[in-house]
Amino acid sequence: MTGVQDIIFAPLVPVLALWVLAGLAAALVALALWQGLRGWWLRGLAALAVLAALANPSLQEETRDALSDIALVMVDDTASNGIGDRDAQTEAALEHLETELAQLALDTRIVRVTDSAGNAGTQLNGALAEALADLPRDRLAGVFIVSDGQVHDADLPLSVPAPAHLLQTGRASDWDRRLIIRNAPAFAIIGEPVTLTLKIEDQGAVPATTSRFTTLRYAIDGAPAQTATVPIGEDLELTVTLDRGGMNVLQFELDDAPGELTDRNNAAIVQINGVRDRLSVLLVSGEPNAGQRTWRNLLKSDPAVDLVHFTILRPPDRQDGVPVDELSLIAFPTRELFVEKIDDFDLIIFDRYRRRGILPNAYFSNIARYVEEGGALLVVGGPELAGADSIWRSPLGDIFPGQPTSRVIEQGFRPEVTELGRRHPVTAGLDDLAPVSEDGGPAWGRWFRQIELDAQRGQVVMSGVAERPLLMLDRVGAGRMALLASDQTWLWDRGFEGGGPQLELLRRLAHWMMGEPELEEETLTATTEGNRITVLRRSLRDDVGAVTVTAPDGTQTVLDLTEDAPGEYRAQLDAPETGLYRLDDGELDAVVALGPSAPREFEQTIATADPLRPVIDAQRGGVVRLEDGAPDLRLVREGRLAAGRGWLGLTPRDAYVTTELRNTALLPAWLWLMLAAGFALGAWLREGRS
Repeated sequence: MTGVQDIIFAPLVPVLALWVLAGLAAALVALALWQGLRGWWLRGLAALAVLAALANPSLQEETRDALSDIALVMVDDTASNGIGDRDAQTEAALEHLETELAQLALDTRIVRVTDSAGNAGTQLNGALAEALADLPRDRLAGVFIVSDGQVHDADLPLSVPAPAHLLQTGRASDWDRRLIIRNAPAFAIIGEPVTLTLKIEDQGAVPATTSRFTTLRYAIDGAPAQTATVPIGEDLELTVTLDRGGMNVLQFELDDAPGELTDRNNAAIVQINGVRDRLSVLLVSGEPNAGQRTWRNLLKSDPAVDLVHFTILRPPDRQDGVPVDELSLIAFPTRELFVEKIDDFDLIIFDRYRRRGILPNAYFSNIARYVEEGGALLVVGGPELAGADSIWRSPLGDIFPGQPTSRVIEQGFRPEVTELGRRHPVTAGLDDLAPVSEDGGPAWGRWFRQIELDAQRGQVVMSGVAERPLLMLDRVGAGRMALLASDQTWLWDRGFEGGGPQLELLRRLAHWMMGEPELEEETLTATTEGNRITVLRRSLRDDVGAVTVTAPDGTQTVLDLTEDAPGEYRAQLDAPETGLYRLDDGELDAVVALGPSAPREFEQTIATADPLRPVIDAQRGGVVRLEDGAPDLRLVREGRLAAGRGWLGLTPRDAYVTTELRNTALLPAWLWLMLAAGFALGAWLREGRS
């Protein structure tokens, strides 16, 4: 506790009036001196006493309590500062600082900076700004940063009111090798090559004996890895071809180099979404009908679909006597479509088509071959499907999932999703797209015609009259086959009795047949959010097994799945580390990448003071490499150099808090009056004698 005295003034008149009176008094004294009056100086003292009384001086006594200075210590606890022995260097430096600062009687505030969310790297400047906002700036004597210097928000402007110093971890002999993905597309067309640009870079004090080549391993979706010997320091172009739709995970990894700082940046993960090129669909309508417009509008509205549509307007058996050269119709290019270019189509749709001698059996056999080898066929049946000229009676009948019984049922019915259909991706959730009727079912509009089918294989996902099969799906060899036993989806399209989800149903049906991954009925996939992995197993069965998850370090975790929607089983896992996780349930397998493709903390791993130079140089701070020993601490005056060989400085702030304040009049008013009167009397007496 200290006391400080000071004289303060509280004028009894406005300051301007006081200055006017002082000027007037000075003028009168000067006049007296000019006239030779011997008491001029006593007149001046009298005027001064009056002015002093009007200024009202008082003695102020202030009692102060000194406040200790504060030293702020920023400790880098991010991943890059944990490489090698940097964490040990950090803790030793922190212990040394606490001891030295305690000897200097400084309060120590420690702030630890951890890894930022969202792969933002080391946000040390932001943490420093927040810490400074919580501290009294007039007590801050210095800032000490214990870090490798690799910060990722160095462009954040900072105003530090005291010297800032870096205690740099790491060693001058450190060197590291890392894999850089310079260019990787987010999307790629299935079956077409895509080029990625990579680079392998050496940083730091690279030994002269280090080879200029290394081995690169890469794999797609967990498949066996391929290897290549590649140069270091050059851009590499790697061409890969995706063979499946959806998210594809590409993993790249380098051999570890002897003596490198860390292998955490020797691997990278790239995720590319495989998409199909424009899908080619052939729609053949056996005759003009109300439903063909529904199909045409659906397929033409999809920008990813190239539609080729033919309608049979004049079959060969039609004899109306019109000369051929007067017909405006084009001939149906059967050979070109069903022999030469059939494999160019992703989907063929027969809409109410009947055998009329246009396509011979050899062409139907070729269509069946096309399906078995990976093509897709959709048959929309009207009355002709049950007749003698049904295409079921052609070689195509061998791949039909159901056999027409030749019966056409013409009565009103509401299509219903079967129990199996509620689990199948094509029809799952369709019930939720309709209002509820009085009987609790979906309030869809009715259809009025159905072809009776005898189910032989495949899955019945929708039913009609008396639960007879209405929509059947089947896999034929490597391809797919769908059979819709009604031609009246157009009633939903027209909004009859409220309509129905015809666009969603037909869209899903077409995309399932073209092999879209999200509509597969048996899948194992996973998604990530933060460090949590959500596993989704979609199946038509009721008994799905557990999923084994293999972490990047080889540890395995068995997850029991829970059905949370028909046909959908889920489980969640809080993953301990970033990297590639493999999923396997004994039948299906998948891979998922957790975390960024290359963590930002390991992009630059060599310790350096460059990012923090603006903060350090602003108050003439310094940098000390901890491998050379811990620095001594000294007190230096503000504005002086705050760093030298083996020492770092702090600026004393001499901050205090006032605990008591007392004001005492310098002289009482009557004494000022007596002084003024005495000087005036003395001047009168001195001048009267003369």
